[in-house]
Amino acid sequence: MKKIAVLTSGGDSPGMNAAIRAVVRKGIFSGLEVYGVYQGYQGLMQGQIKKLEVGSVGDIIHRGGTMLYTARSEEFKTDEGQYKAISQLKALGIEGLVVIGGDGSYQGAAKLTEKGFPCIGLPGTIDNDIAGTDYTIGFDTALNTVVDAIDKIRDTATSHDRTFIIEVMGRRAGDIALWSGLAGGAETILIPEHPHELEEMMERLNSGISRGKKHSIIVLAEGVGSADDLAGELMGKFGLETRISVLGHIQRGGKPTGRDRVLASRLGAKAVELLLEGKGGRAIGIIKEQIVDLDLQEIAGKKDPLPENLYILSQELSI
Repeated sequence: MKKIAVLTSGGDSPGMNAAIRAVVRKGIFSGLEVYGVYQGYQGLMQGQIKKLEVGSVGDIIHRGGTMLYTARSEEFKTDEGQYKAISQLKALGIEGLVVIGGDGSYQGAAKLTEKGFPCIGLPGTIDNDIAGTDYTIGFDTALNTVVDAIDKIRDTATSHDRTFIIEVMGRRAGDIALWSGLAGGAETILIPEHPHELEEMMERLNSGISRGKKHSIIVLAEGVGSADDLAGELMGKFGLETRISVLGHIQRGGKPTGRDRVLASRLGAKAVELLLEGKGGRAIGIIKEQIVDLDLQEIAGKKDPLPENLYILSQELSI
């Protein structure tokens, strides 16, 4: 193998640039030519591919987002679009592709591998909803962003005797809500993996009020519902007035934490090593602090269960 390429796809996450940097520099160190694909799978089909040098990825390890940009593509989901993408790569003599992204990106990489083009998947998403890895690139940064916001909101919640609902990202996964709620000392954490009852929530809030607690924090994963809807239900059924903070895309931005930078660097380097070994169709992750690679087709479309012990702990500590 002499030439490889790297792209980012789907939603951006802090640490993607560190992963790109690792792929490029590990590849060049190993004697490969490395190409960057701009605008994800859409750009791949359009031939937006450029050779990268060592200096091309200088001063990006600390930056959020992705220097290769990203886009979503309906056309790429078709066989015709996938063959078009492969033809663009083969026209430049590129023999392997590293894909950094979430579940949709993994499914795309699996499709290319099925059609005979070797791909390696790196888990780049703040939601931490990729199977085969304990942590995804960007999760730690997003977690710390949310915890910082909770800490600041708690200050004003205390000053005004308020109950705040903080809505965080996580359509199908409650990892951000669970980890940030536990770290931020939230009284209630609502996640898609566990049903909730308003009456039980109010019992928990009233218990705090009865012992003189001046504020309450509810962390809500967007997959459960909107903060506006929850606020309306609490007011309508219990007369509880709340304030809302929807953190939104602030969770995706910012400088990646040291942990995300190191994780991205380790995973990116491993991707190059696998391609040099002639291996494709692999998904790289970290399990119990060890770098692992698993079958990409088995990983795509799946999510590991949420750590049940963390949810139980959050319930026990929020009494």
